[in-house]
Amino acid sequence: MTFKNALRVAGTLLSVALALPAQAGSWQQNVAVGNFNKVHVYTPDSLSPIGQGRSLLVVLHGCTQSIDAYLSANLEQAAESYGMVVAVPDAMNKAGFGCWSYWQGAKSRTAGDYANILSLVSSMKANSGYAIDEDQVYVAGLSSGAAFANTTACIAPDVFAGVGVSAGPSIGTSSSGAIGSCEYADVATRCQQYAGSYSGSLSDQIASIAHGDADTTVDTCYNRQNAEGMAGAYGVNELPGSNLLGSGSRTAEEYLWQEGRVSMIWLNGVDHSWSGGAGASGSYVSGTGINYAMYLGEYFSENNKRVDRNQPPQLSSVSATASGSQLLVTGNATDAEGYVDTIDVQITNNNGDNYQYSAFTQSDDSFSVTSATLPDELYFVTVTASDDVGAVSEASTLSVRVGPPPPPAAPVLSDVLVDANGQCATVTGSVYDENQDLNAVEVAFATGTQNAVVDGLSFSAEACDLPGGVQTITVTAIDASGLSSNTQLSVDIDAGVIATLDEHISAGRLDYTGYSTCYLEYSTNAFKLTEQTHSGGMCVWQDDDASCTGPAQACSGTGSGGGDDGSGDDGSGGDPATCAEYTTANYYHKVAGRAYSTGYYYAPNYFASGSDDPLAGSTWGTSTLYSTDGRVWFAGNCP
Repeated sequence: MTFKNALRVAGTLLSVALALPAQAGSWQQNVAVGNFNKVHVYTPDSLSPIGQGRSLLVVLHGCTQSIDAYLSANLEQAAESYGMVVAVPDAMNKAGFGCWSYWQGAKSRTAGDYANILSLVSSMKANSGYAIDEDQVYVAGLSSGAAFANTTACIAPDVFAGVGVSAGPSIGTSSSGAIGSCEYADVATRCQQYAGSYSGSLSDQIASIAHGDADTTVDTCYNRQNAEGMAGAYGVNELPGSNLLGSGSRTAEEYLWQEGRVSMIWLNGVDHSWSGGAGASGSYVSGTGINYAMYLGEYFSENNKRVDRNQPPQLSSVSATASGSQLLVTGNATDAEGYVDTIDVQITNNNGDNYQYSAFTQSDDSFSVTSATLPDELYFVTVTASDDVGAVSEASTLSVRVGPPPPPAAPVLSDVLVDANGQCATVTGSVYDENQDLNAVEVAFATGTQNAVVDGLSFSAEACDLPGGVQTITVTAIDASGLSSNTQLSVDIDAGVIATLDEHISAGRLDYTGYSTCYLEYSTNAFKLTEQTHSGGMCVWQDDDASCTGPAQACSGTGSGGGDDGSGDDGSGGDPATCAEYTTANYYHKVAGRAYSTGYYYAPNYFASGSDDPLAGSTWGTSTLYSTDGRVWFAGNCP
């Protein structure tokens, strides 16, 4: 039996790189998807923090509103923060002033744009490159798009885990009710009727209802009518009190229903527009309020009822030692939500012999297994723990020898893979050392060599701030006697950053030397620059055809230039010999890796990474952080 077969029998978990679509981290504009002729699609580099893969948010435009308006509505921030693919389709069956025709025609899964939306969702789920989790599909919209989104969510509650309704008239109302006085609607009954035989799926759907308190186009009465109506369809009661979201001039007041099933928010100071937050602009897109897409990303992520949130057991201190001709396997296993039901131990060798044992944890969470008498051989020991609802822990795999060791031999590398995500690359694989005297697995990235973390037979190493372009990574396994083996990987790093021309210049990626060329090509639209290596160990930022190119400068991984965290700075951390200082919202510090958040969901606490210095103002509070090494950040100004 080969070494690979032995690993397979032992149940070693091998990492597989996720195949991302070519457009990851950017907009695809005017693509034909699911019977729609024009759809803008943004695919983030990130994955959803819950479930598997990414979520999908379908955003429906308002009357007279072009889907191009959503290219400047800050949807990218929510997409990247919550691993959410965003699709903005242009309605095929428009009515009135380019509206989604929510007041006309049949409300069914096979009618008009309702069928088209379901086809769009089906098509995107079928594309493995998007990695859509079918339990995280959402629909939202503005005005007529909001009413159409709400109707669609009621028609197909089995498809949509949640809905976002922004400044929308109630489902089933007439067109005159949108621009006239408030029109009463029994939203709960209508939603249940639209669902029909799928009404059972309303039991775990969630809804966010929002309205600008300065809206003079669509009556604000619909905000509470829609919220109470969806709560009635779900059978949940409103909770007392409210929460203030945001800070400064961009705030919202939030009301919640039981289990987070329904939220109703008033977007303070926002007119009849999609609330895009700071910097947002465009037709019926407001920059005066909070970023509603960010709110939806967080609300859906925190309250989705369809994603299995049970965490599997955790193994720790797992060891396997030879005692004469027997193996003693010990360790600890814990489970956060329930209890550890069973410990499974599998012992195999290169001859294909297989020994299986089960055990239970003791009151101190420990377990112990003693094997039968075994022949002299190298054995692979794989341990897993199962909890009371069947969730299985990650496998812990060890190698241990019974009897005397064989002659010296170099370690063997196998199944070595690299997964690129933005300017980061993660290398994983397996290493087998017949003599069990492995000294290290070294991984040489473009930015330097580091020792991989070795766990049993598996290893992993990650490097970030890598320069863009194709580069070679060398993996070397070395044993205590100096014997070694190596393999090489090739990876293409996408160091692209999307921003406007002025933002690229402000961040130092471009200067004014080629301003006219870049402006003639892109005007004030956002576009992507990618960092590429240049002569003399320097780097330049350039667009896809190198027509818009910045000055030669130090590569982002060496201390200047670098990626954009959405706040206008480069987030690189600066040269170790200098002090880097950034002032921006706590949220953007978190995105750039300078801070982290914990605590209450609606008003989380923020802390500086490395130093744990507390930051004031929760999510949208503004703080100044500094660092002298790009890793440990402190609150305040550079000394």
